[in-house]
Amino acid sequence: MAQVVIAGCGYVGSELARRLTKAGHEVFGIRRDVSSLDADIRGIQGDVAQPESLGPAPKRVEYAVFAVSADRGAGNGAEQAYRRAYLDGLAGFLEWLADEGQRPKRLVMVSSTSVYGQRRGEHIDEDSPTHPTHFRGETLLASERLAAASGIPTVILRLGGIYGPGRESLIDRAREGKLEYRPLEHFTNRIHRDDAAGVLQHLLFHPKPDPLYLGVDDESAEEGMLFAWLTKELGVDEPGLREDDAPSNSRRAVGSKRCSNRRLRESGYAFHYPTYREGYGALIRASAPA
Repeated sequence: MAQVVIAGCGYVGSELARRLTKAGHEVFGIRRDVSSLDADIRGIQGDVAQPESLGPAPKRVEYAVFAVSADRGAGNGAEQAYRRAYLDGLAGFLEWLADEGQRPKRLVMVSSTSVYGQRRGEHIDEDSPTHPTHFRGETLLASERLAAASGIPTVILRLGGIYGPGRESLIDRAREGKLEYRPLEHFTNRIHRDDAAGVLQHLLFHPKPDPLYLGVDDESAEEGMLFAWLTKELGVDEPGLREDDAPSNSRRAVGSKRCSNRRLRESGYAFHYPTYREGYGALIRASAPA
């Protein structure tokens, strides 16, 4: 049985914690409000950006996970919220571990494919250059560097767009007839929450992990094809063309890229939802009237 501390027991972190406790590990979850954590997860209430608020650490922290997220709805303060979560938060988490005399065997940090600025449908893997074009990617890249310089053996997981139970806005928009596609090819990269948590568990205990992985499913979904499949499965009207993207507009949509999970698969991870068809299909069946 290992002792694991998860900083950021949110959408993915809480699912990871449930999996770890089910496997017999002792899990401590850090979040500002621990009241919603499962009973078998030991809550540590506080803000990682303010390490003095966290109190004592467990006696032996063998593995650590940094899976925070920036405050939603930050508006004009979004950039500051990202810096606070990913830079101040990671620095505070590392400071807390050091002050408490803890040096985990491994730190797994959740990052994002937004560190890649490619936008023309390029094929992306772990060796592709990072040229973020937005503060989100820039902040995450700086946070990755901070983690790698911590002195703790670190694995970075760059996740694609996360969906799953409770994050079904695409299905809701399809049912409401609000899906609109771009006239040009636009590739998107996704991962189901359960696989995101499963990958984190896999990398925590992998005997010889690489320092970096892309966390996406098997298929970079072209947006128009995804929307057409989704509306057909739901039996609703097909999506329309975005009004602000006339067919004559030659500009590629920001963020169009095709990310590969080859390294992750070669590490031995088997996806429960290998494409959006299995993942969204399960969500559609779960929400169908009895």
